[in-house]
Amino acid sequence: MSGATDTITEDELRSGVRELCDRFPDEYWRRIDREEAYPQEFVSALTEAGWLAALIPAEYGGAGLGISQASVIMEEINRSGANGGACHAQMYIMGTLLRHGSDEQKQEWLPPIASGELRLQAFGVTEPDAGLDTTRLKTRAVRDGNRYIVHGRKMWTTTAQTAQKIVLLARTTSIEQCARPTEGLSLFYTDLNRNYVEVQRIRKMGRAAVDSNAVFIDGLPIPVEDRIGEEGKGFRYILDSLNPERIINAAETVGIGRRALAKATAYAKERIVFGRPIGQNQAIQHPLAESWAELLAAELLVLRAAQLYDSGQPCGAEANAAKYFGADAAFRACDRAVRTHGGMGYASEFHVERYFRESVATRLAPVSRELILCYLAERVLGLPKSY
Repeated sequence: MSGATDTITEDELRSGVRELCDRFPDEYWRRIDREEAYPQEFVSALTEAGWLAALIPAEYGGAGLGISQASVIMEEINRSGANGGACHAQMYIMGTLLRHGSDEQKQEWLPPIASGELRLQAFGVTEPDAGLDTTRLKTRAVRDGNRYIVHGRKMWTTTAQTAQKIVLLARTTSIEQCARPTEGLSLFYTDLNRNYVEVQRIRKMGRAAVDSNAVFIDGLPIPVEDRIGEEGKGFRYILDSLNPERIINAAETVGIGRRALAKATAYAKERIVFGRPIGQNQAIQHPLAESWAELLAAELLVLRAAQLYDSGQPCGAEANAAKYFGADAAFRACDRAVRTHGGMGYASEFHVERYFRESVATRLAPVSRELILCYLAERVLGLPKSY
């Protein structure tokens, strides 16, 4: 896709991504899952084809596409049976840099990200004691001349096992000295220097293709030049990346659900019990048909949110609704796929148990379904804030 423009059609996007993904069948992903390995070959192929640079402007070596196209790419990746979590952050976390980074920072960082020279970026925001309440994070960056010295802990930091860089949110002014809790947080894009950082992998139920980690930071020096935007404005900058994150994650859930549904449908046609295919039974047919309709509705929500974002319109409600509905639709489709397979759905050789495990995480991260409902109740329905 190198050199692609926004004139590329959706069909061309889908067929191009699908053709690449077909080189990495279910057996590849089953091995990655079993070995808890990073899918280096897969990510390298995506990078070389230009798919992971979709959102980077052409002047920096990317494709200059929008969130609508990026969502299609990530849906197709997951629809192939792949784990898009191993590469999706490569797309959307650069949104903050694009909006708030200096010209010098963009020139320095975006071309090597687009080319794959800088392939892995860890995302360091969540903390053990803060969770979704980002304003209460305790990681502290203290100015010391032309650098900051950082101490703190981060949790669920993705790809930190091998990442070269980290997007790090830290408090530069204590919360007690700020007029509002959202002030005094600063954002950095800097080297993940292992001389000052310890990374401990978190063993998980699923998503083994992307490592999640506890990160312990002890005196990490960060040059002032690695700060994105103004000091103390980092929380506002992070918010700019949340809607793209929600939309892309929602697109991935549609892909997971459709992969599981395809597997279940094929099995229902082939599996003969009591002299007839089990797919002839309405107890099998109806849940699968319902999932098809739910996944279509989820896709339309994704497209609506993405179109609003790409046209510069407010899309917070739509982005959150897409993530909420898509995650639930995917979970139900994966659950039904396992149950359609019966006992063999529990066996790894049929793959649907892996899809099910992947789908669980989509209801938890990057934001819980309950907090999404709180957001919609407050921001759309005008109800009092409940937390």
